[in-house]
Amino acid sequence: MSGECGCGANQNFDGSSPAYKRVLMIIIAINFGMFFVELFGGLASGSMALLADSLDFLGDSATYIISLIVIGMPLAVRAKAGLFKGISLFVIAAWVLGSTVYRVFVEGVPEALTMGAIGIAAFAANVISAVLLLKYKDGDSNVRSVWLCSRNDAIGNLAVIVAASGIAATDAAWPDLLVAGIMGSLFIHSATRIVQQSWQELSLEKLRQTGSGDKCGKSL
Repeated sequence: MSGECGCGANQNFDGSSPAYKRVLMIIIAINFGMFFVELFGGLASGSMALLADSLDFLGDSATYIISLIVIGMPLAVRAKAGLFKGISLFVIAAWVLGSTVYRVFVEGVPEALTMGAIGIAAFAANVISAVLLLKYKDGDSNVRSVWLCSRNDAIGNLAVIVAASGIAATDAAWPDLLVAGIMGSLFIHSATRIVQQSWQELSLEKLRQTGSGDKCGKSL
């Protein structure tokens, strides 16, 4: 078999199973639902934090739809989808840090009660998503990026709840800024891992297409 020469051994799960597709559709529905919950909550309370997080849910929904579409496509296509989502995480990290700094120093102290209440609902939604995806977390870059997004969002929502408690206790904005820094670092770490895996998969596919995989015993 190909594993004897180390070429293409242990191919990662690519999402091509009815069970995984059902899970992904459930998670897309959860994220779309939470987008509207946080959008209306943010508009009602004037909370920029909630409006920002609602866009994160919307962005996740869009990337999960991309993940669903590319399932079963060639490795190069799936890897490019993973690469796109990795780059998107870098953009989100920059946006989270920048918007939070702006909110803290320009708009003042966020509203702790609204942050905490809707943060709990968002945390529950993302925990459900992460649990559903747990057994698929070691798939290819496309599948793995879905797991990492859900896990990061759950950690981020928990951090928002902690920040809201800190804001309520201190009546200061620094807990929000601290949490933003932690979340931004987490996004950057996950983005780096997804991009690295995507590049590895693209390199593997390029080797196969150029015939470098002939070391596995194939002859021209």
